Amino acid sequence: MMPHGWIILDKPLGLGSTQAVGAVKRVCREAGLGKVKVGHGGTLDPLASGVLPIALGEATKLCGRMLDASKEYAFTIRFGVETDTLDLEGKIVAESEVRPTLAEIEAVLPRFTGPIEQVPPVYSAIKVDGTRAYDLARAGEAVDLKSRSVTIHSLSVRVETGRDTSGAGVSTRLDTNGALNEVTLVAHVSKGTYIRSMARDIARALGTVGHVTMLRRLRAGPFGLDQAISLDKLNEIGKGARLENVLLPLEAGLVDIPALNLGPQQAGMVRQGRVLSGLPHDDGLHWALCGTVPLALMELSGGNARVVRGFNLPDVAE
Repeated sequence: MMPHGWIILDKPLGLGSTQAVGAVKRVCREAGLGKVKVGHGGTLDPLASGVLPIALGEATKLCGRMLDASKEYAFTIRFGVETDTLDLEGKIVAESEVRPTLAEIEAVLPRFTGPIEQVPPVYSAIKVDGTRAYDLARAGEAVDLKSRSVTIHSLSVRVETGRDTSGAGVSTRLDTNGALNEVTLVAHVSKGTYIRSMARDIARALGTVGHVTMLRRLRAGPFGLDQAISLDKLNEIGKGARLENVLLPLEAGLVDIPALNLGPQQAGMVRQGRVLSGLPHDDGLHWALCGTVPLALMELSGGNARVVRGFNLPDVAE
């Protein structure tokens, strides 16, 4: 039976998102599930770790919605050096002796909260005249990217020592004058936000330069680290562990929108792609179900509901 739902992977450093999808396909084959449709809900760079939602079966129809969802990250800015990639991998392009104090950092963060304009890193997947920006940058060509509007829902300093339960490194290193060599921040951001650009801009606003040394995704849409499994746990499925033990239901990706409970007659209409009318529900996106079976993602307007994406799930779990 084809599995439908979500595996939330705590992606380790060094693994690309496409490789993670490949790993899920492999363990499904090893578990005797055959060819399973698999997709991910938001790219996470190899140098980043944390929450990577991976959709199986009919849940892949929600990947686009997951890409649009807000994300939460912990990230460390090291002050004094800016690289061309704005992370640990790049070549040094600027240096500064200036180190900010904690008070100075906290004072500047409101400027980076709410709707802001941001220029993406030149080492990004954005296309310029049909070519990826990072391909142009690697070829030594000048890359001029336009600023884009993003929303930073919240941004705060995490000042602790050791490691917290999220697994993000949160130690804050001070020099002898009380200034910081690095700081870890937590940001809740909209789709399209580049954390590396934010780190660059925060450092510059503090009169210095900086780059990202740690990036960990704490949350993607409705999914958090508390639901994530390790790569080792994933590999156990191919060795006989039950997929059901780690697979979240399809509707786990829909908990942030209201449910629309339908009777058998209305459910039949939805399966045929017909519009439902006279519904006493608020306008906006809903997910329809009949009993416990998800039927479709639906858009309500003026009491009418139309199907946005239908799910082909069995009526009764086998």
